[in-house]
Amino acid sequence: MQIAPNFAAGEWKLLKLDVAGSPDWEVAITTFDNRIRARYIEPTDLLIAAEKDKMANQCRFGFTVLAIDCLLVETLGAFLDGLEGTDGASRKTFCKFLTTRPQFSGEFTPQLADQFYREFRCGVLHQAEVGGSSKVWSVGPLLQNEGGSLTVNRNTFHERLKAEFESYLQELRTPVNEALRTNFRKKMNFIART
Repeated sequence: MQIAPNFAAGEWKLLKLDVAGSPDWEVAITTFDNRIRARYIEPTDLLIAAEKDKMANQCRFGFTVLAIDCLLVETLGAFLDGLEGTDGASRKTFCKFLTTRPQFSGEFTPQLADQFYREFRCGVLHQAEVGGSSKVWSVGPLLQNEGGSLTVNRNTFHERLKAEFESYLQELRTPVNEALRTNFRKKMNFIART
């Protein structure tokens, strides 16, 4: 089973990650980086690039962009917390990410994160539409709240999510982040199980 492009689960199991300074840590982090970029970031970048010269009202990929990014929020949240899965913890994981990670915490209060989870994450992924009177857009600030109706700029959301991913990679590269690395290993070990 491939857990990242050109990297099998069996290869993951051979990595020596018990020592903080092991050179295998860079292999592990690069493997994770490749996995996330190939599955989430690169496809979303391509969708956004395909519409870069269009007027905002002509863009049609907003739901797909946001669906992929919502999957990535939950995925990164699970890695940060060392969760093997998010069954029964999806809302908590998702909202915690938006309210604690620096690229998002300035805009997302617990209430706005919960509304975003319900109307965007659940709406797009489960109902194929945004809930309430909220909207996906490609211009403007990251998040606008007008009378309880949220508008999210999918492009800004994606760029900030990529910045959070880069920050997380840097955190993993720092050996003193033992708890973060432990959580990362727990999630990757679960993924690589056979």
